[in-house]
Amino acid sequence: MSVAEIIVDVPTMQTNRPFEYSIPDALTDVVEPGMRVEVPFGRGKRKIQGFVMKIKESSEFQGKLKPITRVIDLKPVLSQEMLDLSAWLADRTYSFQISCLQTMLPSVMRAKYKQYVVPLVDDPEIDELLQGQASFEITNQVDDETIRLINKLRQNKKIDIQYVVENKAVQVKRQAVTTDLNIIQLHEQKSQLRANAKAQIKLLEFLAAHLQELPIEFNVLEKDYGISRAAIKTAEKNGLVKVVEVTKLRKPVGITPEKTTNLALTDEQKAAVDQIDAAIVSETPKTFLIEGVTGSGKTEVYLQTIEKALKQEKTALMLVPEISLTPQMVNRVVGRFGDQVAVLHSGLSNGERYDEWTRIENHDVKVVVGARSAVFAPLDKIGLIIIDEEHEASYKQDDNPRYHARDVAQWRAKVNKCPVVLGSATPSLESRARAEKGVYQLIRMKKRINNQTLPQVHIVDMRDAENSAVKGDFSPALKAGLQETLAKHEQAIVLLNRRGYSSFMMCRECGFVLKCPNCDVSLTYHKDLRKMKCHYCGHEEPVPQFCPNCKSKKIGFYGTGTQNIEQQLNELFPEARVLRMDVDTTRRKGAHAKILQQFGQHKADILLGTQMIAKGLDFPNVTLVGVINADTTLSLADFRASERTFQLLTQVSGRAGRAEKIGHVIIQTYNPDHYAIKDASKQDYETFFKQEMYLRHQSNYTPYYFTTLISVANKDEGQTLKQSYWLKKQLQTALSNDAILLGPSPTMISRKQNKYYYQIIVKYKHEPKLHQRLLEILNETQADTKKGFTIAIDNEPQHID
Repeated sequence: MSVAEIIVDVPTMQTNRPFEYSIPDALTDVVEPGMRVEVPFGRGKRKIQGFVMKIKESSEFQGKLKPITRVIDLKPVLSQEMLDLSAWLADRTYSFQISCLQTMLPSVMRAKYKQYVVPLVDDPEIDELLQGQASFEITNQVDDETIRLINKLRQNKKIDIQYVVENKAVQVKRQAVTTDLNIIQLHEQKSQLRANAKAQIKLLEFLAAHLQELPIEFNVLEKDYGISRAAIKTAEKNGLVKVVEVTKLRKPVGITPEKTTNLALTDEQKAAVDQIDAAIVSETPKTFLIEGVTGSGKTEVYLQTIEKALKQEKTALMLVPEISLTPQMVNRVVGRFGDQVAVLHSGLSNGERYDEWTRIENHDVKVVVGARSAVFAPLDKIGLIIIDEEHEASYKQDDNPRYHARDVAQWRAKVNKCPVVLGSATPSLESRARAEKGVYQLIRMKKRINNQTLPQVHIVDMRDAENSAVKGDFSPALKAGLQETLAKHEQAIVLLNRRGYSSFMMCRECGFVLKCPNCDVSLTYHKDLRKMKCHYCGHEEPVPQFCPNCKSKKIGFYGTGTQNIEQQLNELFPEARVLRMDVDTTRRKGAHAKILQQFGQHKADILLGTQMIAKGLDFPNVTLVGVINADTTLSLADFRASERTFQLLTQVSGRAGRAEKIGHVIIQTYNPDHYAIKDASKQDYETFFKQEMYLRHQSNYTPYYFTTLISVANKDEGQTLKQSYWLKKQLQTALSNDAILLGPSPTMISRKQNKYYYQIIVKYKHEPKLHQRLLEILNETQADTKKGFTIAIDNEPQHID
């Protein structure tokens, strides 16, 4: 009797321990690790889904094992590498293995879907199975004997299994033309046609010349070859052709780049490429950190090292931090490698994402580009993993499993024996510190391409008399800079680290601030919606005409948002064409790419936006970058506030003067003497690194200490506090006197979505008992979720409120 170890999907009281089930004789040759199966669970007739982790010959269990009810997949959806990764990930992120396994699959794979047998060859057994149909649907009613036949045919590569996801990711079907006639029969049929039957003659000549490429879609015949639908229908009526449906894999929107070739490398680029290429060839799982100033040509290094991996008959994985960066970067990768590239990011529809995942799994592509979750792409024989803008916080997932893409990439690199390349103009302190210690190999690229100079940066002190007297948000220096740029028909980027029209509404009579009823934050005005909105829970309400507290009409807007800045720009420069890029203008699919394309084609003069425009964009005609409220991020209650400010300002400054024209940057700030702003203005990473490392050492923060954050939430504040103190007591039993235990204390926004949040922070260098104690807490607190508690453990958090 064969036995399967299965991780089951139990919504409550989850466990990382697999359960054993017997494999029925009829499924002995069918069940494989990585498949999903349906199994009975508990004492009742409850049926749940699970992942097969391992198959063995026997069990030490003395009782009778329950049998697997049915297989959900007829081929593994996760490889052995992914199964092993799920166990490591669950342990590292203090999460349950089932959630790690599900994270690795496209969301549509968790939905209801249909499976079909699609023939790959002519075979009598397939004909018997299909019974004259084009495909065969696998349903719950299919008997075990048929399942065994299907599996045998699949293993012999005679059939394939295709998934059609209901409602969410229905495959795109297109009409196409094929024929049963051979080349001789086609010429015979052509000779029998009348001389004036030109459309039919053209069609038959085309079919004879393209027999190997059939079936061909209607729209291709019509658009590329001038063969009309009427001609196809006539030929079908005369029995010369057949009209069939073909499945069309969707391609992500907006990717139509021109083909590019390798560029000549600078000495710095060549040195970087040579080091990485050597690690690819020798299959060394080494981590490289490229610290290259903005415009130093890191992208060309990525592209040429990817090419080296492909020449070694390996695959390559490239991660970018955000959807806003993806259009330009993807265009560059696709421009170099064409159809060998698949794209994975959250901006794709469920159907597009599923189709791209299918192309990767079927080995139809060699290169994957995507955001954080693309690190789980089902690539094999990986020869290189690249993480661009490695300092970005978006590489860390905020909910379970709370993984960092860099850690997953390094795990996969060890398994695949390949290098990892981390690239940034402003590396995270953790990565740079590891390079200092020799854990990573540091590669510096100090010069821009063609020795272009870095942009000239002017810091504007908004506290002085001239600037503080200005109405609005534009200093005289920034106004003059924009006027000069427009006069030269050049382009400008204006960064504001906010969204919405104004920060909040306040009554000047009684001081009342309009707040969200569910969260401890003020509501933000959105001009296009004409509503006040909460950015945490989505609560909306109309704009009040008078103060809800004292009924005064002296209630107005305070603060600045992108919509407000856009209005000011239109008033100051009525002739300028302004494009706004923020969360509100990029909600629609493809909106990022469309805005960037318009700006790239100089259909706008000024690109205004939030942090999403600060990095990765390369427009040769941009000569001015203006930053409004540069110190917004400095005021955040987060130990990384200075680092985030330095990175943001350095990155956005690097958007100016990337071609022949000299770039200028104007930074408006109320803290002109702050080291983060001064160092960013000079793009002086080394000085900033030393200063920030000194302060981190004084404050006992990463990278000198490891950090774990435990948060507790409940609708009752008293219960939240009580649970927090209980957790603190549990942690104290596992910690030595060298560890630092902070809290419990309320988070910066202590109430979100009607729940009160408290947190405990553990800082430590070496605590051998802590890891096991946290795993025990994970299991012990599961029952508390039924009482309305949300308890989360975050290893190395990116944000501490």
